[in-house]
Amino acid sequence: MKPFPFCAAGLAVVGQVGLAQVALAHDITSPADPARPAAFDITAASATTDGRLATFVMELVGEAGSVLPKATGKLPGAKVNAYVWPTGFDPSVAGFAAKSGILALAVTAHPDFDDTPLFDENADGDPANDGASWHSHWVVLGKDQACAAGLKVLDVSPGTDVLPATAPMLPLALDSPGMSPSLKGKVAKITVPVKGADAVAFDAVTAELTVNDAGKAPLLCVTGVHDVASGDLSLPGKITTAK
Repeated sequence: MKPFPFCAAGLAVVGQVGLAQVALAHDITSPADPARPAAFDITAASATTDGRLATFVMELVGEAGSVLPKATGKLPGAKVNAYVWPTGFDPSVAGFAAKSGILALAVTAHPDFDDTPLFDENADGDPANDGASWHSHWVVLGKDQACAAGLKVLDVSPGTDVLPATAPMLPLALDSPGMSPSLKGKVAKITVPVKGADAVAFDAVTAELTVNDAGKAPLLCVTGVHDVASGDLSLPGKITTAK
């Protein structure tokens, strides 16, 4: 996997709702690349809203969700596979500190830890063993050159920094509100409650993250990128009103 392809112009305004005004297209198309894993090779991304809910869609060459990280048996160094929609929403929309970074919606799987303590994704009666099942998060992303791909989930101090009510109280800007993703065939999809979504900018990314071996900041780095729908994280997509 390659380092994250930062676009200087796009990152200058990422995380600002005003970015929606300069989005260049409603949907995003991306060329297939046989060098990428098919399950993470994006061909298109789109997003719609009915004014109350927003639905984000990612279309892929291969079967969505068919590739899971290999379990390591421990949290340090644990791997995370992710389908991610970076957005132009301010992080405060999801309950994080305003203007703190890039608010992104992520669908993830990681067999070595569970970061959704309020929910039982695999319906086995134990809410503490679900990390390997695909689940969703709001996260706030920021740049960090200590990470292999130059990007991380922001490190925070629970109890001090602003976090949503359903955050799992990890030292990360990460929320676990229990929104169930759909990964069927060649499509990954997630619907979330969010107002004011019309015309907000977005992009689509498939990536791998890794928990820091030493258990310290940066705790959760983006360590490799499979694909970026726009090619440069410029957030050219625009959420449209569902008809």
